[in-house]
Amino acid sequence: MGYIDTLGQRAQAAKGTIAFASSDMKNDALLEIAHILRNSKKEIIEANAVDLENGRIRKMSESLLDRLALNDARIESMANACEALSKYPDPVGEVIDGSTRPNGMKIERVRVPMGVVGMIYEARPNVTVDAAILSLKSGNAVILRGGKEAINSNKCLADLMRVAVKRAGFDPDIIQLVEDTDRGIAHDMMTANKYIDILVPRGGAQLIKAVVQTATVPVIETGTGNCHVYVDASADLKMAVDIVDNGKTQRPSVCNAVESCLVHRDVAEQFLPKLKKRLDEHNVEIRGCEMTRQILGDCVVPADEDDYATEFLDYIISIKVVDDLAEAIEHISKYSTGHSECIVTESLFSAQEFTKRIDAAAVYVNVSTRFTDGEMFGLGAELGISTQKLHARGPMGLREMTTTKYIVTGNGQIRK
Repeated sequence: MGYIDTLGQRAQAAKGTIAFASSDMKNDALLEIAHILRNSKKEIIEANAVDLENGRIRKMSESLLDRLALNDARIESMANACEALSKYPDPVGEVIDGSTRPNGMKIERVRVPMGVVGMIYEARPNVTVDAAILSLKSGNAVILRGGKEAINSNKCLADLMRVAVKRAGFDPDIIQLVEDTDRGIAHDMMTANKYIDILVPRGGAQLIKAVVQTATVPVIETGTGNCHVYVDASADLKMAVDIVDNGKTQRPSVCNAVESCLVHRDVAEQFLPKLKKRLDEHNVEIRGCEMTRQILGDCVVPADEDDYATEFLDYIISIKVVDDLAEAIEHISKYSTGHSECIVTESLFSAQEFTKRIDAAAVYVNVSTRFTDGEMFGLGAELGISTQKLHARGPMGLREMTTTKYIVTGNGQIRK
């Protein structure tokens, strides 16, 4: 029996203890996790330090090291997420809709857990906690497979959570970590239909593509984020600078960070120098079109097709001057990954056209794309940002971790 078979059997055996648990019992487990995370900060940071040192040896970029890093504040944020999630309504058992048929038969559609959730993700140990607590609250067992870069952090976090849920009366196998980081094990997860009900990849484009193309287990695709901000002719330019700067530099290594800025020709000469001055504070490299280079000079790297199609996840941004809203929409439609797109405008017509024509999970008017996040949307922690259109789209919270079943009751009705 293979490694994933073993984990899968354990998850299947344990899932009943969480699927039918009361809301109070699940909430108690979340509070136990919060408690143990707070009391184990030193232990977590020591494990994370090993991963960070290994990352530096492997010459990981600063933005990727930032994704990997844990500190007091980030651990406190994880604990806070557990407490916040304990206050959210339990989706399991929610009656979505129902009806009574002419023959007296009563039909209800009810939320139920998925069963066993599989997560394949990269060097972000906070995902280990987010995925585990969302699975717990929504009544699912979870098998977690993080990247090798975070293995020590993930082991520490998973072990602590297993202790916490056991204290709360659950089988600790409702949370399991894949400790073998061999790529072949990830492939085994992708084809473990007998044990895993849904698979969620979270990471870069290559990881997501590999899972989507290989998996036989049903996949919810969390997409890469080639996110744009379009600065319209009527835009408040100070607001536009703030939004682009926040989207690019507040945390460039995440999927809702801005990767490209489009600027209406009428405001380009005013706007671009203001934007460059702000981006220079963070040493952001600009890759731009010929008009951008004419306005800002040779400090701008000439942009090519690949630059406009790239999710940089770094202090790099592509810029293009466009003639009008239509060209901006055409450009975004060509290069967008369907994650988060923004327009900065004072024109109601432009705002309505943009929100109507842009096909993305989240479309913003005068708001930073950095808000595409489960917590920011009031969903609690999130499993990821889905860019597909079936089952879930956008930030995936508790309800997106459930499916439905019909419950039909009657008094002896038969079909004639």
